[in-house]
Amino acid sequence: MDKTRRLQHLFQPDGRVFIVAMDHGTNAGAPPGLENPGETIARIAAGGADAVIVNYGVARQFSRVLAGLGLILRLDLAPTILGQGHSSRLIYGVEEALRLDADAVIVNAGPGAGVEETTLPQLAAIARQADAWGLPLIGEISPGGFDSDPCIRTLANIQLGARIASELGVDIIKTIYQPGFQAVTETSFVPVVVLGGAKTSDERAFLTAIREALEAGAAGVAIGRNVWGHPRPEKMAAALAAMIHRNTSVEDALAIIYS
Repeated sequence: MDKTRRLQHLFQPDGRVFIVAMDHGTNAGAPPGLENPGETIARIAAGGADAVIVNYGVARQFSRVLAGLGLILRLDLAPTILGQGHSSRLIYGVEEALRLDADAVIVNAGPGAGVEETTLPQLAAIARQADAWGLPLIGEISPGGFDSDPCIRTLANIQLGARIASELGVDIIKTIYQPGFQAVTETSFVPVVVLGGAKTSDERAFLTAIREALEAGAAGVAIGRNVWGHPRPEKMAAALAAMIHRNTSVEDALAIIYS
């Protein structure tokens, strides 16, 4: 089965995608903004999100409100806030994603001792299975693994991880933005979207980084806390949608948030 139809549920005709990551519950429980997944999904959909990343339980219980969005299912489990290490483990597979009519699946992986030995083979295994069913795979690539030390998240290491993921057969890469990001997009032969990172109150700096990533060739974003954790999530979603799909400036995006 060809992946084209499912990818068109994610990417808009301009070749870009605005994903909201809502899969934090298996790591952090119910952080502010994710207490009621159905309500949050409705608000970010109203703001203009194209797709969401969710865990199995959310996909199953909130299918009705998810119906108008591209559905990306998280297949692995990162260490919880009480856990240790940086290596994620597979807990679901392609079969569960197909049962829930997902448009894509996502798996954590990254280069680095103590992480790559587990996560890269897992990523390759899902790539093989997903290809057999025409299901797109997103590789969430972080040098050093999930929630790794910022000192290992250099541009060179991000570029390394993204190219490895491309070679292993992912269809989309979700990774960390750093200045000079064009080096990542130019050496990854699949679309690259940038993740949102830690929650910030500096909206201008956050939106400026998104603008720079898009100008460096990013195909969109996959952002969580800085959308659903914002006091006005539907407005932040609308601002990001405008930046991604209409090339709105940072100033105009800020005006949307407070309109």
